[in-house]
This record gives sequence, structure tokens and C-alpha cells, in this order.
Amino acid sequence: MTNHSETAGPFGNGDISGHDPAAGPADHTAQVTLRTPAELADALPYLLGYRPEDSMVLVALHDRGGSGRFGGRARLGIPASEEDWEAAARQLARGLVTGSERRGARPEGMVAYVCQEPGPGESGREVKQRLTRLAQLMRTECGSLDVPVVEALCISDGRFWSYCCPVKGCCPEDGSPMGLPGTSVLAAAATYAGLQVRGTLKELRARLQPWESAAALDQEVALDTAGMSLVPRILDERTREEVAEETLVLAGRIIRRFAAAAPVSGAHPADVRDDGLLGADEAAALILGLQDRTTRDRAAAWMEGDIAGPALRLWRALARRCVGPYSEHAAAPLTLAGWVAWSTGDELEAREALAMALGADPDYLFARLLHQACNEGLDPEAVRRCLRAQDAQNTGNTENRENTENAQSTQDTGTPPVRTARQTDPAPRQAPAETTQNQVPAPRTPADGPASGPRPGGQRRRRTRSADGDDHRPAARTRTDRRRPAGSCPRSTAPGAARPGIRGASTRRTRTTGPGDTPTGGVPPEGGRPRTEGDA
Repeated sequence: MTNHSETAGPFGNGDISGHDPAAGPADHTAQVTLRTPAELADALPYLLGYRPEDSMVLVALHDRGGSGRFGGRARLGIPASEEDWEAAARQLARGLVTGSERRGARPEGMVAYVCQEPGPGESGREVKQRLTRLAQLMRTECGSLDVPVVEALCISDGRFWSYCCPVKGCCPEDGSPMGLPGTSVLAAAATYAGLQVRGTLKELRARLQPWESAAALDQEVALDTAGMSLVPRILDERTREEVAEETLVLAGRIIRRFAAAAPVSGAHPADVRDDGLLGADEAAALILGLQDRTTRDRAAAWMEGDIAGPALRLWRALARRCVGPYSEHAAAPLTLAGWVAWSTGDELEAREALAMALGADPDYLFARLLHQACNEGLDPEAVRRCLRAQDAQNTGNTENRENTENAQSTQDTGTPPVRTARQTDPAPRQAPAETTQNQVPAPRTPADGPASGPRPGGQRRRRTRSADGDDHRPAARTRTDRRRPAGSCPRSTAPGAARPGIRGASTRRTRTTGPGDTPTGGVPPEGGRPRTEGDA
């Protein structure tokens, strides 16, 4: 690999799709042999799934009968201060080696990359010289772990340089030009395998970042207004469940609206279309409602099938609406976006969305658990089973509670409860797109009844309410020992709980939850039940 004038041995592209090298080859048997630094430089976007910018990257190599195969990949942004380079190089090397060992395949070698575009008045050659120390630190940290770096490359301004070439005068001082994108043998093989390079990391993150346009002010005002009405209801034990149901019903309606929208080509036009389908008031209500962990976990059940795509679009759109002082609120929609992306097989977007969620709130436990599980290559089906069971339990509990209350009402009054048709909210002006022609199944929400199917005519049970407001609840439901004492404050929980935002001259938004909140979420423990986020 370090001899630039001869072949140093084949390096197959068997791990380009992210398979563990120890698990055997992928379904297709085609292999691509990389022999030169130019081919290694060209391979980097296909190994990561995007074109890295301002990045330091390590790619593990595993020996297979004299042939090297790509293994795990690890990337970090290049720290702005050189004082942090050593710590970043150590974190990158140890993280990749430790992760490979955990999967049972310690790497035999590494390929190191430093990628950065020139600054104003700077050339690619000067970038290569400036990053020489960083590349050396990466080689040193890998060597301290007994994993040699067989090649270290700098990629900048459409050219590449090798830090490992032992032949003086072999490589041009101004670097070698990169090949045209998509023209290499590896690019052809990746296209044949259905793999794509999805632009740059900056473009991927732009789909999840808050607005910075003039419309951001209107969204901030909508969040302020919604907070004044929703926050007291979320903090009140008696009305908190009502807010959860309203949030899920509204989210389901918008998901159906997204599914019925005409498709457009390109990521940016698609995001602009989705932004136009979501009103500022609707976004504000959803963002604040999803700060409740139980509501968020129930929304996470929309993770597979035809509904997953529109749901992912909604979570992206909500993340873009967490503007100004509401940036921390983005942890919930970003976590949902990362979870749905991971559940549907898009590990690249999943890792970035979950990393951004942790950037918005480093203590957000659900995001931390999912991020760790995704990075370690775990199967998301374990989490899916947990959420399916939880969704079925929530639906059953809602039905059982209604049946119990209706039976008690009949026993106390001698009059059977009256069923009334559920009055739905009027659809917004985009509603004409929501027609019966939409083939995407509607997400099941609390108002839809049990999983066995909706009641005819959209009916749901409701308690009879007398003229004086008595709903004939049993006495046990209204005892004073079930209410919060007058003048008391709602119990505060640790980070990760409901975090509705209230703005005011001396009010600081905090993450709070009502008494008795025992939501679950995250990666299930060994017992098969969901792990509680009591300290999230």
C-alpha cells in the first residue's frame, strides 16, 4: 500500500454496505480490488455514503487470506484548535478499535484520511502541510494500539496527497487530481449494488437544522402562543392525557396529508413542499406535545411500512421548526427522525439525526441509547418489538378504561352511557389533498379505538354529562388524595422528560412531567421489557 509504483495487494470492497467483515461477504459476490492511493481516495465517499468535509476518518482493514477487506469506519470533525487534535485522534482510534473488538473482529490495519477545503487565500498544498501533524497523530494513536496505518491521505481542493509514500519525488508536491465522480470501477460497482453517495454531510444536516429565514420569527411566535395554552395542561395530571391524544391525532392527520402530497424530485424541493404543508400553529402544537416522553414513545410506533416515510418527513419538518430559543426542543423530533431512519435501514441519516439530538440535549436518554445501538450495529427489530407491544398495550388500556368508566356510570345512574359521534377538527386549507384515494394506511391514534379496527362511522364512547357538569365518575376517581394539594408545584424530573416551552420576562423553560409519569422507551434490556427513562 505504501509503494506507489507497484500493487500492494488487493483490498476488496466487500464491506461497502456496512456488513461486519467477520460475518462473511454480502449477498452479492462481486469484489473490487483497490491497488493505489488514488483508488483509496476515490473510495472514501462510497465507504461513508457521503462526501466528508472538514473531517478526520479512519477505516479498518481486516486480513482475509492475504487480502484486505474494509471494516468499520469512524469520523470526527477536525477540531478548530490544534491543542485538541491529540485528544480527537485518540478518541477516533480507540473508538474504532474498541467497536471492532466488541463485534469480534479486531482490525489488522487502518487507512487514515484528513479532508478539508482550503480557506480564503489558501491552497490545497498548504492544507496538506497544515494537517501533517494531525495525520501523524492519527498514525501514532493507531500504532499505540498495535494497529498500523498502511496509508494516510489528505484530500483537499479536488486533489489528494499521501503522507506514507517513502519514495522521494514520487508524488507531485501539488498533489494528484481526483478522478471525476462516478467514473471509477468502484463507482460502477456501487451503482450496480444500489449504493449512492448522498452529497455532502453539510447537505444531509441541512434537512434537520432549524430555519434561519424570516419565517423563523413567525414560528417562534407560534411556539410562544402555543406554550401559554399547552404547558399548563401538560403539567396538570387531569388534562395531560388529553394533550397527548390531541398531539397524536394531529400528527396522524398531517402524516396522511404528507402521504397524499404529489412527489417532487430532489431533497431540497421535497423539504420545501413539506414545509408548505405544515402550518406554524400545527408545528408548535406538535413540538410542545412531543416533549412529553409518553407521547413521544407512542409516536415512535410509526416506524415501519407505508407510514414510516411520511412520518420521517414530519419529524424532519418539526426539527426545522425548533427555532431560536426552542432549539433544545429539537431533541424529540430529531430522535424520532433518527429512529425511523434506522428502523427503515438508513443508518447514515439515523446516526446524524441522533447525534444532532444529543447536540440539542446531551442528556436525552432515548437518543443516547439509540445512537449507541445504531453505532454498534445492533438489529433495530428488538426496539421495534418493544414499541409494537407498548402500542398494543396503550390501545388496550384506553379501551379498558373507557369500558370500566362506562360500566360504573351505568351502575351508579341506571342509565347506559350515550355514544356520540366523535367531532373531528376541521381540516386546514391543505386538506383537499387528504382524500380517500390515499393508499397509505392512517396511523392508529388514541381516537381510533382498539387495534382490532375502528368503530363504524368514526364513533367512540363518551360519558354522559349532566347539566351541572357531573360526568358520573365513581367517587374513587375524584377523591382528594388523588389530586395535587392546592398551591403545590408539579414534580420535576431529570433531563429527557416533557419540556414544553413558556417564554416570559423571568421564566425559564424546564423539562417537567406530571406526577405518576412512568413512560418507557429506548433499547429494551435483557428481560425483553422496555427500559424506563426514570432518570432521563
